[in-house]
Amino acid sequence: MSNSTHCAACKYFRRRCPEDCILAPYFPSNNPQRFSCVHKIFGTSNITRMLEILPVHQRATAANCMYYEAERRVEDPVYGCVKIIERLEKEKNEMQRELAKTRSQIVFQCALNAQQQKQQHQQMIEAQVQQREQSWLATQQQKNNAGGAHVEKGEPSWLSASQEQEELERTQVDQVGQFNWLSENQEQEQMNVTVFYQGEPSSLFSSNAQQDSLGWSNMKPG
Repeated sequence: MSNSTHCAACKYFRRRCPEDCILAPYFPSNNPQRFSCVHKIFGTSNITRMLEILPVHQRATAANCMYYEAERRVEDPVYGCVKIIERLEKEKNEMQRELAKTRSQIVFQCALNAQQQKQQHQQMIEAQVQQREQSWLATQQQKNNAGGAHVEKGEPSWLSASQEQEELERTQVDQVGQFNWLSENQEQEQMNVTVFYQGEPSSLFSSNAQQDSLGWSNMKPG
């Protein structure tokens, strides 16, 4: 019993196509060019032998490979598939070089970004430290200003050693001046008392004594 439709191989040889024709599933009659190229390069007996030694699930792949190689060989009898393989190998090598270059650029960019982030982090830390120092200085300035205001209001609570020394020296000078003035006054009074007891009264004492003697003379009986 034969197939109602002949395969391309049986049609090419003008023979009856049996039901179990091994070429029928892979070389249909509606594509005679496929079988013609493969037959021209490999031969029908070689095609049949290669398909018979392969498992059924691999025969379709083998038939496609034979057709592709035969077609390339017809187009380029010298190199055939080798030329296509070399071109693909060259493209693959170029792609690999481009991939390696791209990866190196990515690694370099990542390192550069990491360095920039580190620098930004350091700058941020330095800015924070500087801001804290400025804040601390501003706080100390406010405390100093507040302390100066208290001193002006009569609340000297934080005079420095030099200022205290100046105040002490000024106080001692004032005390010495007052003592000298008191000493001079005491000496003057002592001199007046001495003159009085020696019979040499001052003008003021003399006038008082004369007034007293006149008073006593007026009190004498006539």
